[in-house]
Amino acid sequence: MKVASNPGTLTPDQIELVRATWNQVVPIADTAAQLFYQRLFQLEPGVRRLFGRTDMEQQRRKLMQTLAVAVAALDRLETLRPALEGLGRRHVEYGVEDHHYELVGAALLWTLEQGLGNEYTDSVHDAWTTAYGTLAAIMRAAAGPGQQAA
Repeated sequence: MKVASNPGTLTPDQIELVRATWNQVVPIADTAAQLFYQRLFQLEPGVRRLFGRTDMEQQRRKLMQTLAVAVAALDRLETLRPALEGLGRRHVEYGVEDHHYELVGAALLWTLEQGLGNEYTDSVHDAWTTAYGTLAAIMRAAAGPGQQAA
């Protein structure tokens, strides 16, 4: 997944589609989070070191809570921007590098595909790609030089 530094603007239809599909993921949140991290570590085993002292059960909850807040605020990104910028800066302190955003995006889309099955259409893929790209671009910009996509 290529996460653009300046992704397209989410349309109201895309926001609705992201929210509708997110509502399908919520009942399987912990399973989805487990799949996400398994896939992330499979894509780049070296990323596992960033979680060496992390309570992964708590981390899975944080991931799903963060996604829930982001999905709810997709039509009000300016209200979410300060939190995303803070998250982007903290991730630098955790050792996150720019290319990790691509991996996270790929793991997220794969997880959604697994969880949604036949409901994971091209439109769903495009909507989530744009949504994640938008959120990641805000985090990357806050992370500072070298953290933004080329």
